[in-house]
Amino acid sequence: MEKKINFKPVRESYLPYGRQWIDDDDIEAVVEVLKGDYLTTGPYVSTFEQAVAQYVGAKYAVAFSNGTAALHGACFAAGISEGDEVITTPMTFAASANCVLYQGGIPVFADIDEKTYNINPDKIEEKITNKTKAIIPVDFTGQPVELDRILEIAKKHNLIVIEDAAHALGATYKGRKIGSISDMTMFSFHPVKHITSGEGGIITTNNKEYYEKLLQFRSHGITRNKEKLNEYHGPWYYEMQFLGYNYRMTDIQAALGTSQLKKIDKFIELRRKYVAMYNEAFKDMDEVITPFQHEDGQSSWHLYIIRLKLDKLTASRREIFEALQQQNIGVNVHYIPVHLQPYYQQLGYKKGICPNAEKLYEEMITLPLFPAMSEEDVNSVIEAVKRVVSFYSI
Repeated sequence: MEKKINFKPVRESYLPYGRQWIDDDDIEAVVEVLKGDYLTTGPYVSTFEQAVAQYVGAKYAVAFSNGTAALHGACFAAGISEGDEVITTPMTFAASANCVLYQGGIPVFADIDEKTYNINPDKIEEKITNKTKAIIPVDFTGQPVELDRILEIAKKHNLIVIEDAAHALGATYKGRKIGSISDMTMFSFHPVKHITSGEGGIITTNNKEYYEKLLQFRSHGITRNKEKLNEYHGPWYYEMQFLGYNYRMTDIQAALGTSQLKKIDKFIELRRKYVAMYNEAFKDMDEVITPFQHEDGQSSWHLYIIRLKLDKLTASRREIFEALQQQNIGVNVHYIPVHLQPYYQQLGYKKGICPNAEKLYEEMITLPLFPAMSEEDVNSVIEAVKRVVSFYSI
């Protein structure tokens, strides 16, 4: 007979897995834009771009309407086109691979490292062919990938590295900020990320050619730069020189993002504090595996994932998940491996090509982690996990 939890929830109110932190400074920044002359394509976008570039230590930054649009722009700037192969991880959100499809390219999935859950550099090398054009490594949960190895592989095979750092604003690799190392790096500003602009994304780069392509791509392929024009009819004149997209960020978004960026260090400090509380609480639990921290990288902790040892439990991952939800703990699962999605299955990707990612998916649960949590919130998550796991422990 199936065991059913009948104890009272540890919380009266529901705690989501992630949530934005908006204060009066943020609200005032947005109101200032609303009272001004520009709502979009005004001065706040460049201010935000400069602030992000300075924060991560990159020469250039180009803001987009969202992170997916930013990745699409990076694939365009990298010259990815029909039939080009791009290697990425299956353990990510669909956008990391979809951006390749947008350009007519072919996503190639390389399996993850069993400890870090990031893409395994050895598996990247195995997947390289004469059609490979780029690598899109993902800093999963905020932990940097093994950038030295990946950049070495890229240099050896003349590949471009587009780092998907949607989870990793503020993270460091060997003392350097993520965003200053790869050919191009994408950050996301969705409300559950480290800072938010509502929706929004950005590409940072040290390459002027990529920078100029990105600027033009996000605005219909149009330029007003006199040095690039084929003709010049007068001060009103512009040219659409290739098929771009309307991927521009608004001044409203940029003002919010700029205000949020001023608090990034505080936000990351709180995330790391709560992670330390989780690690300490779960370190002696035989039924769970806590996140591994690679010695070369300092995570900015977008997500905190526990991995269940199902052989030590009488319940499935789904039963544990639902039991935690019944405790008003807003758990989640990040992610369903991209190649298992129905659309990718229709494209011919098969189950079994990335066994480490597929096994991880069956065993992991994301716990709430965001700066606006309190220590009391964190302790309620800890209590719920301990209660539920011990109830189902063998």
